[in-house]
Amino acid sequence: MFEIQASKVTSFSNDTLSGLTVALALVPEAVAFAFVAGVEPLVGLYAAFMVGLITACIGGRPGMISGATGALAVVMVSLVAEHGVEYLFITVVLMGILQMLAGILKLGKFIRIVPYPVMLGFVNGLAIVIFLAQLSQFGEAEQPGWLEGTFMAGSIVDVAWLQGEQLYMLLGLVFVTMFIIQFLPRLTKVLPSSLVAIFVVTLLVLGLDLNTRTVGDIASISGGLPSFHIPSVPYTLETIFIILPYATILAAIGLIESLLTLRLIDEITETRGRGNRECIGQGVANTVTGFFGGMGGCAMIGQSMINVNSGGRGRASGISAALFLLLFILFASPLIEKIPLAALIGVMFIVVIGTFEWSSFRILGKVPRSDAFILVVVSGVTVATDLAVAVVVGVIISALVFAWQHAKYIRIDAREDHKGSTVYAVTGPLFFGSVASFTERFDPREDNDDVIIDFARSRVADHSGLEAIDALAERYENAGKALHLVHLSEECRKLLKKAGNLVEVNVIEDPKYFVAEDSLG
Repeated sequence: MFEIQASKVTSFSNDTLSGLTVALALVPEAVAFAFVAGVEPLVGLYAAFMVGLITACIGGRPGMISGATGALAVVMVSLVAEHGVEYLFITVVLMGILQMLAGILKLGKFIRIVPYPVMLGFVNGLAIVIFLAQLSQFGEAEQPGWLEGTFMAGSIVDVAWLQGEQLYMLLGLVFVTMFIIQFLPRLTKVLPSSLVAIFVVTLLVLGLDLNTRTVGDIASISGGLPSFHIPSVPYTLETIFIILPYATILAAIGLIESLLTLRLIDEITETRGRGNRECIGQGVANTVTGFFGGMGGCAMIGQSMINVNSGGRGRASGISAALFLLLFILFASPLIEKIPLAALIGVMFIVVIGTFEWSSFRILGKVPRSDAFILVVVSGVTVATDLAVAVVVGVIISALVFAWQHAKYIRIDAREDHKGSTVYAVTGPLFFGSVASFTERFDPREDNDDVIIDFARSRVADHSGLEAIDALAERYENAGKALHLVHLSEECRKLLKKAGNLVEVNVIEDPKYFVAEDSLG
């Protein structure tokens, strides 16, 4: 029913209007994430402005929006609570330096190892998180939630729901916002439907004097320009030991969320961003932000989806969003504070509907059960913990499943040749998962005095495979049998300790490949 249709044409007017829409939605999110992190609202707003502006200028993904995010805020809160906001600023600086190093070392390419089921789980989990984050707007402040007394008390879904007229009014305004966003593009695409919806609902609330919460009810967003500030912390080894773990976690979460969002926007816009450049852009942005009193940030999937849905495809959309946000802080805060939260909730609900991969329900019964399991687990872990943990869990499960499946693919065929030698032909990869099956197939006591093991159709992948070959050579040596190893790569010959002198070299026929082994580091 709902579908996000990204404009295929880049234009300055589309980028500018889309940037305005994004900036309006950035305000309450930046304020909310600042509260989550335990800092002042302006700390979140300055981060959204500076991170968004710098990454849009020098980052690798045109059209992607960056700013303060909840995934980082939940890690920051304990640091701020224990050591204060100044430690947060220096941690953000170190976080940026680590991200720049990741880009310089070209680690962004490793995002390619994230399997598609993990991507689906990430998208679905993030859509659920965005949806759940809006539920707090349907509750009464400082009231016990409906799950009080249960293990879910205090969670994001434990909301003291509004009652009667207030609830119905909020739902009605949210519905009007979603209706305009969905159906206005069928009439005209001159203006972004999200921007029109926010404008119409705001006029409706002001014109009818409706009693509903606005941005100003969350916090005041007025302020001045961010100023340069060296974090007031003791520059000692003790400080480094305090901030390094936080900086490492924040850098990893920020890069994972940014690079996965980059891949998602790549698919939607049918273009390709540059992961390593994005790492450097995110790093520069966070380093600068830490020196200007911001809480740091990374790519924002929700705002990025609003941007592409509103026609923002170029860097101008991210730049204009950041500049509009600064104008709101400096001059237009009284007007922005009058925007109903219902309008912004409606925008985010459309983002949720467009972000969630509804097709995943249809394919669950068609894909391998392991892939379906990974999709569900990653979605659940994203909701329960954070994105970085979910992606790492998904990649680990995928790797284990891959190793288990390919461990069954090794095959060893035995025969006797015309010279009376026992010949074993190995087919399939020899690695940690398959060495047990490999070793079990050989019986030195029953074989002929001359034994040949042919690796022409096999590949030794790691140190476990090398050790298995060495151990096998020792077994044949102890049994007094002559062993010949043929068609092993030159790299394998160098790494074999016991069986190296048993390898028969054939420069023309021997394979050439690399073994994942630390000895060559």
